[in-house]
Amino acid sequence: MNNDKFKIARYVKEFILGLEEITVNYPKRYFELKGRLVNESYNLLELIYLANYTEIKNRKPIQIKALMKINMLDFYLEESFKKKVISEGQSLKMCDKLLKINKMLFKWIDDEKC
Repeated sequence: MNNDKFKIARYVKEFILGLEEITVNYPKRYFELKGRLVNESYNLLELIYLANYTEIKNRKPIQIKALMKINMLDFYLEESFKKKVISEGQSLKMCDKLLKINKMLFKWIDDEKC
């Protein structure tokens, strides 16, 4: 992971590793919520790599899907906090990571408008 020069992918990987730490203690009754969090985070990483390997003129729809995944992940974290599965600190930490990824993705989209 340290040799990954693609910054957005590196931050998504860090998000996934952080997510694994907080989802270890999810109760069984929130199995679906935990599953969605984990699956969507891996899907986000997949979309980031797919957009990177796609021709510039065809990237935007994939990048938009990645932004949508970020919004869904944010919602799942919010639900986890509301259900008291994760603490406020954990929620804020993970949401801050998502915000950073979101900003990087918007910058990436803006840089390709030229």
